[in-house]
Amino acid sequence: MKKIAILGLHLNYGGVEQSIINQANALVQKYDVELAITYKFNNKPAFALDPKVKVKYLTNCLPNREEFNSYLHNKRFIKAFKAGLKSINILYQKYHTMKKYIMNTDADIIISSRVDIAKILNKYVSKNKTHKKIITITEEHCHHNNNVKYINKLKKACQNIDYLVSVSKELNDFYTKEIPHIKCVYIPNSLDYYPTKQAKLNNKNLISIGRLSKEKGFLDLIDVFKIIHDKDNDFHLDIIGDGNEFNTIKEKITALNLNDSITLHGYQNKDYINKYLLNSSLYLMCSYEESFGIVLIEAGSFGVPQIAFSSAQGAKEIIEDSKSGYLIANRDKILMAKKVIELINDKKLLKKYSEKSREIAKNYSFDNIKEKWLNFIESVK
Repeated sequence: MKKIAILGLHLNYGGVEQSIINQANALVQKYDVELAITYKFNNKPAFALDPKVKVKYLTNCLPNREEFNSYLHNKRFIKAFKAGLKSINILYQKYHTMKKYIMNTDADIIISSRVDIAKILNKYVSKNKTHKKIITITEEHCHHNNNVKYINKLKKACQNIDYLVSVSKELNDFYTKEIPHIKCVYIPNSLDYYPTKQAKLNNKNLISIGRLSKEKGFLDLIDVFKIIHDKDNDFHLDIIGDGNEFNTIKEKITALNLNDSITLHGYQNKDYINKYLLNSSLYLMCSYEESFGIVLIEAGSFGVPQIAFSSAQGAKEIIEDSKSGYLIANRDKILMAKKVIELINDKKLLKKYSEKSREIAKNYSFDNIKEKWLNFIESVK
């Protein structure tokens, strides 16, 4: 049986992490699959993993960036210096344990999930001690957002890589032209499962899920909701997720007197999230950039229509404008708020968008994407 190694940073909550777990669950149906993971945050992965998949954690440490930044922000310079030395050691372990794994693995196929890991794979796979031809694949989950530095970084990391798998058609088309020497393949992310239950859409509950960081645009989402609330205070917004902007977002909610209308749930598991999706009528996304946006198909699978800023490139692949939701150009907060109110108050149109969202989400079911991965691996063997 052929062995496939999938290289990842961690198995905590995140779009990339959900994606590689779904890949592993799909590929283990036919192949021997091992996840080589740098950091172990929890006793078990955040998403359900097939017990046949092997997991090898490469380090015993965890990143300490937040600790370092906290000491620096509070001007505790001695502790910041010590935390900085610790960071250097962690980065050393992160790099060298992945290098060691790549040089010693007996895998026939190696899949990298991040550009920084792809750089190590690109450099050291030729020094693998088994001396056999290993097929190398790197995945692109991030959108370049026209960042030339990032694009060149990926191009350099792919110099000796056989295949580049992108999670969106737009990225695949871009890199097919940008990196002509590599074989580019489009395989989107998948759902864990396609639910039988569907949101009733009988309330004014809005929801948004994700990492609370700058690029996700949650501070702009609070502005959008403020406009909605000023016109109709029956609306409620649930934000599920955690990140370095949690406190900033919380402070803004308080400053705008929206504590009774916005609930910050923090990090929650899939069952908790699914319960809230079922009780929501619209999903809002204010990301500045997004390569795919798996949360959009998750919302759609429950029949929850989505409204997003078009700056999130991945949203354009999932949301059919004026058919399953809306894509708002120029990050127009006033227009987004207007569309939310209009759609919630038009029950017939909301139901129509709900059915279309379910139809779109079905294209990304686990079984459909599993077949794409199995067919792809079969073709490269």
